[in-house]
Amino acid sequence: MSYDFKKQMKSFTFAWKGIMTCAGHEQNITFHLIAAILVVAAGFFLDISHTEWMVVIICVGMVIAAELFNSAIERLVDLVSPDWNKIAGEVKDIAAGAVLVTAIAAAIVGLIVFVPYLFR
Repeated sequence: MSYDFKKQMKSFTFAWKGIMTCAGHEQNITFHLIAAILVVAAGFFLDISHTEWMVVIICVGMVIAAELFNSAIERLVDLVSPDWNKIAGEVKDIAAGAVLVTAIAAAIVGLIVFVPYLFR
């Protein structure tokens, strides 16, 4: 089995296209991307440690990934169930709940990392 660089690049292109599809059209992911930019700026301004950077980057990545999963689930549900359906609504609510849990956890981590720098 040989490595196919062109095929790999095509996969990255499709993935990037998916991110851009959500970034320009989904309000919540746009909010989280803006929050991520502000968090990164705060990290540079406050000169957080390497370990803190790792934790912050993992949290940002998890929230963005959760939003992307949520958007994909919502679109899939809309495709397979275009009319109102109680279970389809529950599926969307559950996916949104997963994003909320991830965002709350990231916010708590953000407080743990950044608040001590603000009170120095």
